[in-house]
Amino acid sequence: MPRLFSGLEIPAALGERLAMLRAGLSGARWIDPENYHLTLRFIGDVDDITGREFAAQLARIRSDRFELALQGLGSFGGRKPRAVWAGVAPSPALASLQRAHERAARSAGLPPEGRNFTPHVTLARLRNVRAPAVAAYLEANGAFQSAPFPVDRFVLLSSRASTGGGPYVIEETYPLGDGDDALAEPAQAGPQV
Repeated sequence: MPRLFSGLEIPAALGERLAMLRAGLSGARWIDPENYHLTLRFIGDVDDITGREFAAQLARIRSDRFELALQGLGSFGGRKPRAVWAGVAPSPALASLQRAHERAARSAGLPPEGRNFTPHVTLARLRNVRAPAVAAYLEANGAFQSAPFPVDRFVLLSSRASTGGGPYVIEETYPLGDGDDALAEPAQAGPQV
């Protein structure tokens, strides 16, 4: 069974800019640009029935289109860093959409997410990379910012067990609309998982 999660895609042009940051940190396993994404709700390994129910709940989400911008770099793991990421500029629309994904997961019978939502795009996974090296990398690159980019859909993604990030497969797409348009555009049915 593939792992499922919902998220936002990163435009190819922005992915190319992020890929320019893929240097200067020995030991990092860099994510391929085509696998950059922003996770809204990680589901994990679930049975087909739960996967279909989550997809059906996602289809009920209504949200207007909005814009996002990436802002700054950071890392997870503190003294034992395990990932480097690009952050997201504050966005009430993104926070609202993520809460809707959490409600969809709970409606599908999944347990609540135990971690606070920290919107980010993972750039690299780290193993045995020393904290001072990560700090130096972040100091040199941490001021990264992108221009705003449009968010006009979210997706249900799957992944198979692998090292690093991806490959990810889009199982379903869910368009966002402007006002009444969000009600008029039906999302695709359930995932083919």
